[in-house]
Amino acid sequence: MPYTNQEYLPSYEELTVPELEVTSAVFRTAAHHLGKYCDNVSKEFMLCRSEENDPRKCLNEGKAVTRCGFEFFGKVKKHCYAEFNQYMQCVDHSGRLMDFKGCRKTQATFDNCIKEHFGQDRPELGYFSKVRLHQTCRPRPTLAPHNLPDRVPDPPSPEELRKPTDKMKKPHITGVI
Repeated sequence: MPYTNQEYLPSYEELTVPELEVTSAVFRTAAHHLGKYCDNVSKEFMLCRSEENDPRKCLNEGKAVTRCGFEFFGKVKKHCYAEFNQYMQCVDHSGRLMDFKGCRKTQATFDNCIKEHFGQDRPELGYFSKVRLHQTCRPRPTLAPHNLPDRVPDPPSPEELRKPTDKMKKPHITGVI
């Protein structure tokens, strides 16, 4: 998509956000609780992306999701560091697929710590697949007017189709063969 001088392009400073520099084992271990902890912020971001169709308009919502991730991991480090580390080590060493099967005891310990310090239960299976309504305070975007093409003319009636026209008359051929 070409841009003109009238288009707003964010500056490098606006786009620069600190990254959550963690491994896949850490994300896999924290995924359920992180998803539930940052649920409303994430839904706000996704709603903005789907309604606006322009990622530049959702930079602040994206930064809020990253901030929520930092906040979650900071609280986990402060309150549940040992439990999280045990669970993460178990998941990390459970094979290339990082299965949870062999880590249910350490998972229960971590879940209890999260419940005690965050007041949050582990989401049940299928929680993130359910349709959940999200209330937002963001104004609904105004849609650009959609110009429709001219009306298509009505098809001819059956009576008009039965009437022979000059084009439909057979030509009269004269001559000797």
